Amino acid sequence: MLVLTAFFAGSSVALAQATQAPASPTLLVLGDSLSAEYGLQRGQGWVALLEARLQKEAPSVKVVNASISGDTSSGGRSRLPALLSQHKPQVLVIELGGNDALRGLPIAMTQDNLQAMAEAGRSAGAKVLLVGMQVPPNYGPAYTRQFADMFAAVAKANQAELVPFMLKGIADVPDASQWFQADRIHPVAKAHPIILQTLWPPIKKLLRLK
Repeated sequence: MLVLTAFFAGSSVALAQATQAPASPTLLVLGDSLSAEYGLQRGQGWVALLEARLQKEAPSVKVVNASISGDTSSGGRSRLPALLSQHKPQVLVIELGGNDALRGLPIAMTQDNLQAMAEAGRSAGAKVLLVGMQVPPNYGPAYTRQFADMFAAVAKANQAELVPFMLKGIADVPDASQWFQADRIHPVAKAHPIILQTLWPPIKKLLRLK
């Protein structure tokens, strides 16, 4: 009887310790084709490169890429609640909005969707990184400015980290054409290490890596 009592007591302690053990941190990427390896071989996109880097520097971090080519901010907003419930991320990277501009959707609608996603992430206990995009000058100066300001406004309202322009060093250089696929929208494989270099500092900060 004493042996059984000791066994069950020990099992209870082990179970309690297992229950209290911190889960491995999860980083969730919610994006579109720029994060979904569109036109690339698997493993060449910036998210895959991030996962490989974290395997070396912080192997306990799990990366979940929930990006879908062609997705809009509305699509991301509708998918996010289930993703948050399933993966319970510590960090949420939102890379959406570019397809909204390509479709000519109202900026106010995109901003409302981004705001809702940032709020949902924070409410679920995740730290948020908002990845901004810029549109070409042919959209007009007013639209171009308002679109860029939208990301900054959402980030400020939610105390989120912000990368103002995901394609910095790729789309804003004199030889930009060499960094893009034939559609002139999606970066080629050699551009993705640069994208990761742009996104790494805030990701490292949110994961509290040295």
